[in-house]
Amino acid sequence: METKRTYILGIESSCDDTAAAVISDSIILSNVVASQSIHELYGGVVPELASREHQKLILPVVEKVLKEAGISVNDLSAVAFTNGPGLVGSLMVGTSFAKSMSLALDIPLISVNHMQAHILAHFIDDPENDNPDFPFLALTISGGHTQIVKVNSAFDMQVLGETLDDAAGEAFDKSGKVIGLKYPAGPQIDKLSKNGDPNKYTFTKPKVDGLNFSFSGLKTNFLNFINKENRINENFINDNLNSICASLQKVIVEILMDKLVLASKQTNIKTIVICGGVSANSKVRSELKINSEKYGWKIHIPKLSYTTDNAAMIAITGQLKFESELFSDLETSANPRLKI
Repeated sequence: METKRTYILGIESSCDDTAAAVISDSIILSNVVASQSIHELYGGVVPELASREHQKLILPVVEKVLKEAGISVNDLSAVAFTNGPGLVGSLMVGTSFAKSMSLALDIPLISVNHMQAHILAHFIDDPENDNPDFPFLALTISGGHTQIVKVNSAFDMQVLGETLDDAAGEAFDKSGKVIGLKYPAGPQIDKLSKNGDPNKYTFTKPKVDGLNFSFSGLKTNFLNFINKENRINENFINDNLNSICASLQKVIVEILMDKLVLASKQTNIKTIVICGGVSANSKVRSELKINSEKYGWKIHIPKLSYTTDNAAMIAITGQLKFESELFSDLETSANPRLKI
């Protein structure tokens, strides 16, 4: 008798992207992300607007992803969803939708930790990537999180260090706002940096013990620097924009890499993965490759489509939980401060 094929629907709604994906046997069959451009008007994500947009978008996004996968809703084996961390209103939309599908279709419900999912995206079956061997270190860098995680197995993870205040992505975005860049500023800083001198300006590196991070002091130092130079030359930013971006990017990436090198030495782990939105940054990727040659690391860099918030990572985590029968019940709720 032929075994019925397993199809897992993944739903991601932790912030301002409404996303869905279908996975089968670790292969992503479809992956759809609907971004909310409305937040550009406000220079950052507005939680109330985000949850309203999720309500509008979630059904058409799920319908589209099922159509692209070539299956019907009745073919689904389980539904996985992000239950945290993230914006509570946004999480509640995805949580409620997933619960309704699970109940209506009588299929398992699987809650997924957003931060674990970023890491487990490396286990998607893709010709561009090979799966990392356990144990490995994961540098998770995004607008909301900066962490170094020791990954012993798919669901045995230990946070070795994390930001004490702002995340790396937030440092990029808020510093970008200071120099007139639109939200999100991170990708623009990366692009402008390519034509700038990264050694032209020097910014403060925070002194933080152990493997934790801090970026609030750097943001303040950057703001004070720009204000001082603007008083001397009102065209300072326009005259030096590329080098300002390159110098800022250099120090942020150095902070990240310094801690990652320390973590590798302390744990004696040389398999390193990066994940999260800032892992798309070209300087992060190039410095990781340089360090891999210097320290003998085996590195794993995700596809660009799996760096930002997406449902493919929720789907692969859902599949791994499905295989281990790690199901959730209808009492599961959104948890905006969920920890690894």
